[in-house]
Amino acid sequence: MGARKRLARFAAISCTHCPFQRKESIDQVITKLSDGGPYGPLTDFIMLGDLHESACASVHPGSEYGHTLSDEYEAAAGVLESIRKVLPKKCNLHFLHGNHDDNLLVSDGRRTNPATRDLLVWSNTQWANVYARWKQYPYVKPSIHDQRGCLQIGQMIFAHGWLSSGNSDEMEGLQLAYACGGHAHRCVVRGHTHRPRDVIQCQRSQTVLLPYWVINAGSCGPLQPAWMARRDVSQWRPAIVWGECKVNSPSRFAAREWTAHTEILL
Repeated sequence: MGARKRLARFAAISCTHCPFQRKESIDQVITKLSDGGPYGPLTDFIMLGDLHESACASVHPGSEYGHTLSDEYEAAAGVLESIRKVLPKKCNLHFLHGNHDDNLLVSDGRRTNPATRDLLVWSNTQWANVYARWKQYPYVKPSIHDQRGCLQIGQMIFAHGWLSSGNSDEMEGLQLAYACGGHAHRCVVRGHTHRPRDVIQCQRSQTVLLPYWVINAGSCGPLQPAWMARRDVSQWRPAIVWGECKVNSPSRFAAREWTAHTEILL
């Protein structure tokens, strides 16, 4: 008798941009997680990145904010803890860094002041124990040589995202699937664009479908930030991606062994 195929059940959200997280969205996430989710008790919860806003630490003089970096960390730690407390005790906690989070960590004088950079890391703050409960992944676009920037669970690939154009979901779905081996039946779960999308299948043309899928978790952050006042945000929505997948199937690339969907929040 073959080994029993273990199921992973997951939920993912993205782009809270603390301290500008949208309270209504976070409250809904907490309520829905408390109810257990549509597939049963979760084994994995994924924060897909841009947990922090980070602009208050920017070197650009025009980036004036009415809060401190400590305010950001306090808000972010509050979001992480409120989520953790309603999850099953054995649920795996994952925090994939987004571009806003990475701005606080990368050695780049165009983003933060080198003289104070060692003070910007959240692991050195009073909330370090909160962050320590979450496994963290660097903001590195995966390649065939370096896959640290994504989380792989069965056929699922989780990453924050790098592209933001109108067709970036499909484009990046293909890029990340190829970077992670190019095997068929992979599904990429991403955020970054703030535009939630349900599962879509990538295609070569209107008549030629490819064996790769992508899904977007939208944004649990502000839906009309000041810096987007002159841009279109009509597709921005808060959402949760729910799903389950087999994780120890001996033929895990022979057929699709996952299901997932995006739930749009109010």
